Amino acid sequence: MVENLIVGVLVMTLCLAIQCVVVAILLLALLRLEKRGTIPDRFIGASAVLGVFALIMMAGTLVQAAVWAAVFLARAEFADFATAFYHSLVNFATLGYGDIVMSERGRLLGALEATNGVLMFGLTTGVLYSVFSALLRRVWDAQHGVSEVS
Repeated sequence: MVENLIVGVLVMTLCLAIQCVVVAILLLALLRLEKRGTIPDRFIGASAVLGVFALIMMAGTLVQAAVWAAVFLARAEFADFATAFYHSLVNFATLGYGDIVMSERGRLLGALEATNGVLMFGLTTGVLYSVFSALLRRVWDAQHGVSEVS
């Protein structure tokens, strides 16, 4: 059990690092767009930016699920990567279908992955909400003639 706890915490730390890197890259991209003055001030353009952010963050989520799947595979929980990845994604999203279960020896890792998923989806939601709020404010200001005060 202690070994699984250590492995789980290490993988959770790696997943947090992955998510933080994705968020940092996206926020830097947003700052660059802002600096160039190319952030859309219409709702459709702002929605497109938000959609791209969501897709990129989803890609980060899939990478994290793949990391967990690789751990499950390395620990001989599953025979192939496809099964390990499916199970990992079900765990990460906290669906808990139960159609594929881990061995008694590895169950703690599954629970830790679910905990990790809740935290990462929370982070994703917070970032997307912040970006959405900033873009919506920009659209509102542009449509109502509000200029930025420096």
